[in-house]
Amino acid sequence: MKKETKLTHLDENGMPKMVDVSQKAETVRIASAHAKVAMSKEAFNLAVSKGGKKGDVFGTAKIAGIMAAKKTSELIPLCHPLNIENCDIDFKPDEKENVINIKSTVKMSGKTGVEMESLTACSVAALTIYDMLKAVDKSIEISEIHLVQKEGGKSGLYKKGAKIRL
Repeated sequence: MKKETKLTHLDENGMPKMVDVSQKAETVRIASAHAKVAMSKEAFNLAVSKGGKKGDVFGTAKIAGIMAAKKTSELIPLCHPLNIENCDIDFKPDEKENVINIKSTVKMSGKTGVEMESLTACSVAALTIYDMLKAVDKSIEISEIHLVQKEGGKSGLYKKGAKIRL
């Protein structure tokens, strides 16, 4: 498989451009991303017990992440507006570390991938957790935002740490 050697969002003069996907085939596109939110024990306990002053932390963060995925093209320059067909966000609390791991998965059929939508969903879900718990812990840290996996399109399957062509 040929690896891309130039930036696709720049024209021959180095100016920004939207990638032309008009000739690409439609395929099912799926992308999953991860984010980690570390916090104090007190904030963690409020999050998992749904005891925050602003209500259900995970429910609110999930809605915020889904909304963000749908609005990605309005936030990231040159992203194509996409008709997302599914977006799911899961939270996995780690009581030993006082960490909430977030995984977002975005799916659609189309001519371009949904990596940015999945990364945006994870990021905004993490920011929403911070917003809802900041009254208790302003030192909350958001980290490890990255693409876990993507499927579909010409480049095939990507899994963090290995690129696999099907």
